Amino acid sequence: MTEIMVTANKSNSNNLLRRDVRFLGNILGEVLVHQGGNELLDVVEKIRETSKALRAEYTPELYQEFLSMIKQLDSEKRHQVIRAFAVYFQLVNIAEQNHRIRRKRDYERSAGETVQPGSIEMAVKTLKEKGFEYSDVEEILGSLSLELVMTAHPTEAMRRVILDIHKRISEDVMLLDNPILTLREREQLREKLLNEVITLWQTDELRDRKPTVLDEVRNGMYYFHETLFHVLPDVYEELERCLHKYYPENHWHVPTYLKFGSWIGGDRDGNPSVTSDVTWETLRVQRKLAIREYKRILIELMGVLSFSTNIVNVSEELLASIEEDRKHVVIKKSEIWRNEKEPYRIKLAYMITKLSNILDESTLGQPNRYDSPEELIRDLKVIDCSLRHHYADYVADTYIKKTIRQVELFGFHTATLDIRQHSQEHENAMIEILAHMNIVEDYSALSEEEKINLLAGLLNDPRPLTSSHFKYSENTHECLEVYRTIYRAQKEFGKNCINSYLISMTRGASDLLEVMVLAKEVGLYRVEPDGTVVCSIQSVPLFETIDDLHAAPQIMKRLFDLPVYRRSVQARNDVQEIMLGYSDSNKDGGVVTANWELLVAMNDITAMSKDYGVKLKFFHGRGGALGRGGMTLNRSILAQPSHTIGGGIKITEQGEVISSRYSLKGIAYRSLEQATSALLTSATAARTEKVDEKEAGWKEIIREISEVSLEKYQDLIFRDKDFFNFFKESTPLPEIGELNIGSRPSKRKNSDRFEDLRAIPWVFAWTQSRYLFPAWYAAGTGLQSFYQGKEENLKVLQDMYNNYPFFSTLIDTVQMAVAKADMNISKQYTYMVKDEEVRNRIVGLIKEEYKLTKDLLLKVTGQQEILDNVPVIQESIRLRNPYVDPLSYLQVQLLAELRELREQDGDDAELLREVLLTINGIAAGLRNTG
Repeated sequence: MTEIMVTANKSNSNNLLRRDVRFLGNILGEVLVHQGGNELLDVVEKIRETSKALRAEYTPELYQEFLSMIKQLDSEKRHQVIRAFAVYFQLVNIAEQNHRIRRKRDYERSAGETVQPGSIEMAVKTLKEKGFEYSDVEEILGSLSLELVMTAHPTEAMRRVILDIHKRISEDVMLLDNPILTLREREQLREKLLNEVITLWQTDELRDRKPTVLDEVRNGMYYFHETLFHVLPDVYEELERCLHKYYPENHWHVPTYLKFGSWIGGDRDGNPSVTSDVTWETLRVQRKLAIREYKRILIELMGVLSFSTNIVNVSEELLASIEEDRKHVVIKKSEIWRNEKEPYRIKLAYMITKLSNILDESTLGQPNRYDSPEELIRDLKVIDCSLRHHYADYVADTYIKKTIRQVELFGFHTATLDIRQHSQEHENAMIEILAHMNIVEDYSALSEEEKINLLAGLLNDPRPLTSSHFKYSENTHECLEVYRTIYRAQKEFGKNCINSYLISMTRGASDLLEVMVLAKEVGLYRVEPDGTVVCSIQSVPLFETIDDLHAAPQIMKRLFDLPVYRRSVQARNDVQEIMLGYSDSNKDGGVVTANWELLVAMNDITAMSKDYGVKLKFFHGRGGALGRGGMTLNRSILAQPSHTIGGGIKITEQGEVISSRYSLKGIAYRSLEQATSALLTSATAARTEKVDEKEAGWKEIIREISEVSLEKYQDLIFRDKDFFNFFKESTPLPEIGELNIGSRPSKRKNSDRFEDLRAIPWVFAWTQSRYLFPAWYAAGTGLQSFYQGKEENLKVLQDMYNNYPFFSTLIDTVQMAVAKADMNISKQYTYMVKDEEVRNRIVGLIKEEYKLTKDLLLKVTGQQEILDNVPVIQESIRLRNPYVDPLSYLQVQLLAELRELREQDGDDAELLREVLLTINGIAAGLRNTG
């Protein structure tokens, strides 16, 4: 297991990656011998070598030998072989992540005055070079807004304990770069890593139960504790450093433009486990984390701020604040700082106690606690000013400035929690509430326009619709309780703890108005006697399907035409948030049509909203996989038309993307630095962008390509009666539901309809079978409809690829999917389809489309091979495939055995366990799930 899976680049930096992979591979080899003897290592090596040989030159004889080798493994040996390949991928992934950090450090060390592309400094330097003045930059910074929203979408296949082991291995491997390590220290480091790999080998990768929602909340908070509390302020500090460098005559304090939110504990769409009580407890968990972090920071500051009044004169303001604290705050005797000559330590002791008292709800409103983050910031600023008073400004800049930034970013709630629910749930509640009040017998029977008029009238009417004397159904009671929880939370945790209420499957303006009417019932929305609207929560539509995207501009126009709704947007600084679903639109219409319709919807809604003076904040519901809009964070920002970012951007961070981006501080910093650079670049482009005169023609071409692609896609997915059964039988879809990776069910309803299947298992299953079908299917037919073998049409497509960012991003996304897909491996999965005629027919359609898509990608890009434009990824896929292949062959064999057993009403827990291990292993090998 020592094959070096790195690029062919011969630089010293890549030699270090080879060293790390070889080093970890050798350690894994020792562990295999230690745990299973030389026989286990020999079997693993034989399978690996044969798999490599098959990739190098396929022959029927070698293929049969390979299959025979796999099938002859007994259950125990097979289990160990699966784990050997899976653990190897985990170690390679750790080495590659470390190498990303190393590359950045190498660049910074060797570049001298050269500025790294994609860095914050490059973005600020570009602003200066383009002639932007201080006032221009200040205006740009004031307009920037990026919120990254963590979700608990079930695509993180790894347990938290495994991630902890990975972190320890990563930190130890990094130490190998230390040139002053002695020989004995290197030996000790190797011994430590050997222990960690043995621990990894003997730790169960699989969860024995589904995580609860609060388990998921705590897992999400792990990344705030481990990296984000430390890294996010550093990104702000770097931006301010660069601004001072290029605009030295000005003082800079960058406004809050980059922050994190969360859906975990707030997303109840299709997840009955997310109750109002769970949402409340989620907010308590988030607050506890924030308070714990601030206490830790202040305790560290007590060790630093040892300034004595025997030597310096502190500010009168500091001394007065200490006296004020003495009147109201009682400190435990063991925590009192008794040296009266060290006022900073005395002040910090009071501050720590006031933070502790926040968690005691009986102290609410009393002066012995902080009731808001602003109060804590005021105390920190008192310390900051006093330090500068006696010329300890370096200390103030190093410690206090960062702490103030942390409180500005994380408050007492850590992350803003979004609430999400399906539109049908609100309608069901309205039916019952309005019937109780004898307002309308059957609300659902009203036309859309009748609903809108009724709801608008109710919003203007100050009288309540609900009463404690009425007995509502359990669902309606819980629906109302969510709003009461939001109201109570904003009082307890601050207005910023919850701002947005997202409505899944928004189909009309009434869906948003229903949420506003329910919010009015608890005081989240009200109209003052003078007509002023007070609104502390916003209805956010989620447009998911192709039809929804078509309807979106008209739905929003109808809302903005309503004075009562328009005033609610005015109360939210004239910003309307709108969420776009990349997963369901792709599942509904295929990759080409989904991307095109998302672009059209954004452009049309943006143009319409300008007529009403409304700024839009688009919330992009991207997943980690290519079939769900997945791409790097900076590319996902740059992929948006620059004129659509005026009101800000929100982007989901889901599943395995969270752990890959935010487990390590170095990678988290680089990702957020690139995001900031991309945000500045887009904001600059919005002010200087010139539209290519050919763009209107290009858009018409893509529209036509999209129409043909949609027809091709839906012909197979929706109109072929055998397709869904083919999908279920030829992928591990049924078994993925047993992986225990999320609290949420894989279907919105307990049904076998394709429409009720969530997009995540749809993509996850296709990824496992190596088809990656949702990320490329029907793209070739769409392109062919314009190309038609005509050279002049090909030149137009090539011009679009080189000069139209939307088209080039789409083509590159599709070719990434085509590169990762493998028709030879996926063929093995199709043998599980029972109906041979169905199998041959659908496989034929897919293979034909794959070949067409691949051929046209090469023509449009002018490349010899797929991914010639990114050789590093091309080589990584080439080198990883032979290691993933054995897991795929084993998965097919295991699935066939398990399904045959279950058809006979039997079951085998160990067999299922092996299937689930292959799912984890393939996910690690492809670095992607759903």
